Amino acid sequence: MAMSKDFYRALEDIVGARNVSCDPAVTENYRCITAQSSAHYGPYATRTPKPLAVVLPGSTEEVQQIIKLCNKYKVEFKAASTFWAAMGYIGSDNAIQLDMIRMDQVEIDEKNMIATCEPFAIGGTVSVEAMKRGLNCNIAGVGCSSSTLAGSSGWVGFGPSSIFMGIASENLLGAEWVLPDGEIIRTGTLGSDGEWFCGEGPGPSPRAIFRGWTGTAGTLGVCTKISIRLHPWPGPKWIPVRGTAPAYFADGLDCVRAYTVCYPDWDAYAESFRLFYEADICYLAHRQFNMFGRDIKTAMVEIFTHPEKQFCDLPALMEDPYIKEQNEQMKVDVQIVMAGFSDRDLDYKEKAFDEILRQVGAHKSEYYLQQDIEDFVKLYLLRLGRKNYNYTLCSSYEGNFGLSGNVFVAAPLMEEAAALKRKWEQTHTGVAAVGGDSDMGSVSGIGGGGTTGWEFFVHFDGFDLASIEDSNAHIEETAAWMKEKGLGTDFGRWNADARKPDGYNYSQAEHDSFYEKLPQPAMAEYQWKIREAFNPNHLTGSYYKTLTPKEFRKGKK
Repeated sequence: MAMSKDFYRALEDIVGARNVSCDPAVTENYRCITAQSSAHYGPYATRTPKPLAVVLPGSTEEVQQIIKLCNKYKVEFKAASTFWAAMGYIGSDNAIQLDMIRMDQVEIDEKNMIATCEPFAIGGTVSVEAMKRGLNCNIAGVGCSSSTLAGSSGWVGFGPSSIFMGIASENLLGAEWVLPDGEIIRTGTLGSDGEWFCGEGPGPSPRAIFRGWTGTAGTLGVCTKISIRLHPWPGPKWIPVRGTAPAYFADGLDCVRAYTVCYPDWDAYAESFRLFYEADICYLAHRQFNMFGRDIKTAMVEIFTHPEKQFCDLPALMEDPYIKEQNEQMKVDVQIVMAGFSDRDLDYKEKAFDEILRQVGAHKSEYYLQQDIEDFVKLYLLRLGRKNYNYTLCSSYEGNFGLSGNVFVAAPLMEEAAALKRKWEQTHTGVAAVGGDSDMGSVSGIGGGGTTGWEFFVHFDGFDLASIEDSNAHIEETAAWMKEKGLGTDFGRWNADARKPDGYNYSQAEHDSFYEKLPQPAMAEYQWKIREAFNPNHLTGSYYKTLTPKEFRKGKK
């Protein structure tokens, strides 16, 4: 679609000629293969559309002017920070892409224990700045290279530390938010006295509209700055590191302990979580390394912690008697990190931890008690800086199942889910055979308990059509299983109703056909009314689930 020259010149006037481009060499790079998108399409003809232009705003005022210009010319827009998945990209040929990379500032208010963050202030940066002041932040499971603002204001945001620090929606305080029509809303105390220290009080609030529990993935405008709660950190101002790439280890964290717990069964696993919550001993709790698969996870960690080892060593390591024995004990496992705020505090947590393991019949993994391995786990989970490991097996992965409800509901079904995946691995060639169980994720979705945050990793070759199709068929099977068990939408289909298989937005008529069949269609009708109030020109894509109310549909019929 051709772009108006007047529109482009107006963009240049707002951000400067250096910060906007319609050069195909630039715009082509802002297209996304939609294989890993919680919809699981593939890279063969299912890339997101090419934007008319890419714009790099440098301030809230520039964002506001850009959005008002888009409304004037009826051009769609989408903003993204680190572009982790397809939800950050446009879904129309008549759209521009906002890249928020120039807005990267973070400020720490040590007294009030808050951080104010612009869109490109990534989790790693916020955490480092906070640690200098004896504080820390929840880093979403997507990793430390992701935007703290995006995870807090736009999409889910739970991570390994959520059991101690809470999910992103619990940590979000004030927000500066440019609506899809160009108006600016400032929430919490920011909207009254210009301070960032507090969110809204009880009852309905703007935060519930643009954030809620999962977020709206950028479809209700552009959040340009937020404040979040920070939490105590008892360790040093920075984490000393030793090692040779890629095997890095934390040094000097004597107040932190990292263990891998081996359980006799899933019932013991679930019961220990309840006791961890009650004893309040976890700083982080995550089933991390099982993402590689039950059969190979210990061998993979052995490779990552020894720089002289390579993936070609995997078969031999899997046959090593010690690795084999240790791996067998870790069929049902989880990684736990505890932090002591005093010697007595750490002593209590250690004793409570040991007693919980005794009560449920679990034990600490001997393999993970090795000093180098423990220090590797500490650094890995505290920083979440190794998300590239997600892609090491086959170049691509997609999460499926998504057993993210109550642990006592999900845990009894884990072996059945693992068996379903293992059967597929053994009878098909498009998905890596790793032992069926490749479940990983957060022990807690909210501070102190509640939902979990689990997903199975489906490792596939994202550049081989047969592998893409095979993994897609597997997710279709697991989605049917999830529905049969009454567990909701499969993780690999969370966004299947947000973007078409060809990478484009859904129309309202298509959304109506989906959501009129919902058990509670009033939810989508309510969101339609919100969308009409905040985004009357419908310029931000179809990730917001809306159903035209019956009284408006009747006229069309």
